[in-house]
Amino acid sequence: MAQDEPIIRIRGLRNQFGAQVVHDNLDLDLYRGEVMGVVGGSGTGKSVLLRTIAGLRPPQGGSIEIFGKDALNCTDDARKEIDLRMGVMFQDGALFSSLTVRENVEVPMQAVPGLTPALRRDLADLKISLSGLPWFAGDKYPSELSGGMRKRAGLARALALDPEILFLDEPTAGLDPIGAAAFDVLIRQLSESLGLSVFLVTHDLDTLHAACTRIAVLAEKKVLTTGTMADMMDVDHPWVREYFHGPRSRAAIDASKRTA
Repeated sequence: MAQDEPIIRIRGLRNQFGAQVVHDNLDLDLYRGEVMGVVGGSGTGKSVLLRTIAGLRPPQGGSIEIFGKDALNCTDDARKEIDLRMGVMFQDGALFSSLTVRENVEVPMQAVPGLTPALRRDLADLKISLSGLPWFAGDKYPSELSGGMRKRAGLARALALDPEILFLDEPTAGLDPIGAAAFDVLIRQLSESLGLSVFLVTHDLDTLHAACTRIAVLAEKKVLTTGTMADMMDVDHPWVREYFHGPRSRAAIDASKRTA
């Protein structure tokens, strides 16, 4: 795949629940190595879009190409190959409560032939370390972790198979400002060090400033616009103006300048 070709290419996407149309004729590209922040008002289907791209729900129309392959009309084996190259972190981690953190991270590895239990354990410990969790977290159960630690455990599991694309659904929701800022830094560092392409659903302006290289705005059942944070400041649309020119945005800009 050429460097300037999208790693994910979406055209004419339609998502619908009964009579409710969430997305209609939606187009979007994700390029290799970028961290894309997806924002939009309530009901614009940010998480629905993530789940559709990740193969967790079928759309009602359109096309999705991932790694240059038709992700909606491929064989089961081809789809499995695509899925093995992607990782998903859900809100609050979505961990198995009866498994330790290490066992949760090992779950995706069980689909890989030839990995011994000892090797799975070592790899899981590596992913736990990459997520920023302390060394002892692997033996803990989700109920024994704070909200921020559960999110990091969910991230460790999403990284289990060394994905090329990472999907993050509201990764900083519910975190205190210090924990959220640390997670933002971690996302950017992982993208740069591992070469990850990141599709990040968020409502957090600080995350857009600190972690994202490009932003996509969902509105009117489609991707209204994409661009950098500077580009967003020039978009003439009521929701975009309110979101990116409000007091919270100004505070986020000031904070990013102080840490730059």
